[in-house]
Amino acid sequence: MWDPDKYLSFRAHRDRPAHDLLARVPERSARRVVDLGCGAGNLTSLLTARWPDAAVEATDSSPEMVEAARARGVDAQVEDVRDWKPSPDTDVVLCNAVLQWVPEHPELLRSWLPELPQGASFAFQVPGNFDSPSYAAIRELVAQPQWAAEGLLRADSVLGPQGYAELIADLGLGVDAWETTYAQRLEGPDPVLEWLSGTALRPVRASLDEQGWAEFRAELGARLRVAYPRRSDGTTWFPFRRVFAVAHRL
Repeated sequence: MWDPDKYLSFRAHRDRPAHDLLARVPERSARRVVDLGCGAGNLTSLLTARWPDAAVEATDSSPEMVEAARARGVDAQVEDVRDWKPSPDTDVVLCNAVLQWVPEHPELLRSWLPELPQGASFAFQVPGNFDSPSYAAIRELVAQPQWAAEGLLRADSVLGPQGYAELIADLGLGVDAWETTYAQRLEGPDPVLEWLSGTALRPVRASLDEQGWAEFRAELGARLRVAYPRRSDGTTWFPFRRVFAVAHRL
């Protein structure tokens, strides 16, 4: 289960990659824009602001997130990304930090992209930090029987920029692919733990009772404080790599 409030507690950091991603989508008119995996709907406004005359389609697999999006005035619908198909008038798709949760997403891209109309753009970004100290600590802990959990993101959950570029180019589409590591300055006690609790740790939380979750957080928090030490000014630096790609239907 997704917790919209927990996810949005780091909104400034979470939203920045989407702004950087959309900046690489060409300026052109659009009939339909899609926020694929819209979450709480906080990024849908980027699409409506840039293409005010376009029909807006927003979907997410989480009922909690869709409810939060609707509270923002977004006409979001519950739909698994695996079931989505582009309409013939789909000119822009934003898929922000979604595909890492779908192991078969390269095959989905191979099915979606050729179906887009001429001139359309499909823009997506995924986290690429699965070899980081934070994920290493999580993997070490869930390897212990008392905290075993399924559904964790793995180091091979996503491709690198070249991998996506080759996939898209092999389909005959134009492509712009790159990566960025954001040096995120977090505040508060155990900020890296709180960041992970809103995303990567959802499968762990779902598998544990309240006591087990509290014990897991305590152990993981201790490891994260060593890996990401708090500075004398009370802030913590958290490097976060992201992988981006924009496919253009020529």
